[in-house]
Amino acid sequence: MDPVLAETLTRWRRHLHANPGLTLHEGATAAFVVEKLKELGVTDIAEGVGGHGVVATLHRPGSNRSVGLRGDMDALPIEEAAQDLPWRSTVPNVMHACGHDGHTTALLGAAALLQRDENWSGTVRLVFQPAEEGGGGANRMIEDGLFQRFPMDRIFGWHNWPGLEAGTVAVHDSAVMAAGNRFLIEIEGHAGHAALPHLARDPIVAAGHAIVACQSIVARSLDPMDTGVVSLTVVNGGEAQNQIAARVRIQGSMRYLRNEVGDQIKDGLRRVAAGVSATFGVKAEAVIQGGVPVTANHPAEAEMAAEAAEVVTKVRRHMAPAMTGEDFSHFLHHVPGAFVWIGNGSAEGGRELHNPHYDFNDAVLPAASGFLAEIARRSLAKEQGA
Repeated sequence: MDPVLAETLTRWRRHLHANPGLTLHEGATAAFVVEKLKELGVTDIAEGVGGHGVVATLHRPGSNRSVGLRGDMDALPIEEAAQDLPWRSTVPNVMHACGHDGHTTALLGAAALLQRDENWSGTVRLVFQPAEEGGGGANRMIEDGLFQRFPMDRIFGWHNWPGLEAGTVAVHDSAVMAAGNRFLIEIEGHAGHAALPHLARDPIVAAGHAIVACQSIVARSLDPMDTGVVSLTVVNGGEAQNQIAARVRIQGSMRYLRNEVGDQIKDGLRRVAAGVSATFGVKAEAVIQGGVPVTANHPAEAEMAAEAAEVVTKVRRHMAPAMTGEDFSHFLHHVPGAFVWIGNGSAEGGRELHNPHYDFNDAVLPAASGFLAEIARRSLAKEQGA
């Protein structure tokens, strides 16, 4: 990539980092994407797809083949910790702590590279997806007719990966990221005076036992050869220090690589709720909320991704999947494709995903944009299923 384009992409990425759009509130980000696409000479642009989604189409005559490239746009409800970062978030309690600012910018970079290159033919769909962070953005786009309105033979996406050498592309043969659901355990007791606990039904004590019991689901319900995660992430309850609360809400997430394991975890959560209900005389219910399926690459597209990566940068194969989830998995249930990781460099100093100290590594942009452009060319050069 020429230095001028790399510098432009870095500037765009830092603008997006400073002006993040929370899940389902990506309007300004989408407008920025449209503005930059037009600057690059892209004219076929559809806005408002599945919310704030943007789909841009590049076409060169000579082939009826098509390919989709996806970049997600939304930020997280996290307050950025870095006070001295010139491009730190200007939006209170919102930051790009997962690198979607980099993903969006890399897709713009791929558009720039493909616009300059006349040695391909067919149709490229640039899919700028909103609401990946639990907002159901992929399904929203699908329900809005993504694959009917913008047909594509294959689709490819990526995620930056802290701890993997910067710019290195990791390609998995099958599973890349886990399936997962969010869940809620609601415990309703009977409020009363803190000095008269025998007249109340304490949901906080029940919640304490539920928290411990939830951590035994994976350890004592799953086959040790299976993989599962249960994480309790939010606990709310109580209003006054001298009152036994009326109710407690426990929120969390569960992850798994096989649907059978997911069913076991869900059953375990329901058993925990039933157990604390019976033991403490409270009402408890486990509510399983929507989630994502396993992100699993299609074999032919995984090989194609590895071949494309070798042209641009270094490649890693045979890495273990991560227990993180990815909305891109819904796309892979409709068309063949592959999802790769591209190294973000060192994860030290709090540069892990979803950490308030995280920042996307701008040095990765040339490799990421180059990979996306190359996988588009290779996909268009091959028959579907070849």
